[in-house]
Amino acid sequence: MPRRTATMLASTLMLIALLCAGVFIPVPYSEMSPGPTVNTLGDHDGEPVLQISGHKVYEASGHLNMTTVRVTSAEYKMNLVEAVYGWLAHDNRVVPHETLYPDGKTEEEATQENAEEFSQSQESAKVAALKALDVPVKSWVVVSTVVKDSPAEDRLHAGDVIKAVDGTTVRKPADVAELVTKHKPGQDVVFTIVPAKEQAAAEKQGRTPTETRKVTITTASSEDAGEKRAIVGISAGTDHTFPFSIDIKLADVGGPSAGLMFALGIYDKLTPGDLTGGTFVAGTGTIDDNGEVGPIGGIGMKIIGARDKGAQYFLTPADNCAAAAEDTPDGLTLVKVDTIDDALGALRDIRSGKTADLPKCTTG
Repeated sequence: MPRRTATMLASTLMLIALLCAGVFIPVPYSEMSPGPTVNTLGDHDGEPVLQISGHKVYEASGHLNMTTVRVTSAEYKMNLVEAVYGWLAHDNRVVPHETLYPDGKTEEEATQENAEEFSQSQESAKVAALKALDVPVKSWVVVSTVVKDSPAEDRLHAGDVIKAVDGTTVRKPADVAELVTKHKPGQDVVFTIVPAKEQAAAEKQGRTPTETRKVTITTASSEDAGEKRAIVGISAGTDHTFPFSIDIKLADVGGPSAGLMFALGIYDKLTPGDLTGGTFVAGTGTIDDNGEVGPIGGIGMKIIGARDKGAQYFLTPADNCAAAAEDTPDGLTLVKVDTIDDALGALRDIRSGKTADLPKCTTG
């Protein structure tokens, strides 16, 4: 066989071998891509996203779209060819698998965590919107979860209202951890609680809970940054009673990043006129009970998805602004927000045409 022919044949066989290796050898990466965007002012799957009863609701036009990111499943094994294609594709992003599924988290575990975060974001969105409208909301500290085989198991239950720890009134979830960790492991801590059943009955009957009880728990030891601290094995959260019914109907979505857009949608539905002035506004951002907007993941994918859908303005958490501004799609203005009040102010400028006054995202 002539040398040139042999060289070409060997090169071809090597190329085939490399392509096969690229197809069959998995790499530790996952892929993110733009997901659907949903107008919080409109319908999804045949029913309104925001359903409010017991209070006057106003018609709202325009768009206040929440945005999402699609990710490959925890079990999906990306090969080298797919990873290279994803790196080259402008609308996709390839990231280390552990970025999406840290500590070997399974698909089921990730879905459950995202569902819990989504539920909490809805509650905070309701509180933030009503506070912005000066509508009073009753709040209290509760047991969110109880760790299996912990000292608190069978002593405290999810939904129990924590009134005090060691006689000190609890006003926010962080107070619970602070008071418990004042103890040394092995010492007793006394919780004053309203049992979950009593709290639920009182809410249903429109009365103040009357039954309280004291629960003494012996703390266990947990190591944090090399130091031992006392724990009882619970996480504390906040529960609320709203003066009227607000339901958010949106299936197959998880995570906390829609909080800001839900809050704005609720605010718009409860006030006359249109927040957007009929403009297509999309956005993202977590929100807490006080209306503070926090950063999210996948900002690049979300702004692409919003622009593809037709958005003109994108409400962007301040901490995501620099990254988002690095590759902004043509025709989309990124508006920086730190709070729900910032977002409401930006929407006021948008509907009045004062867009030069908008706080825009920059790379600096």
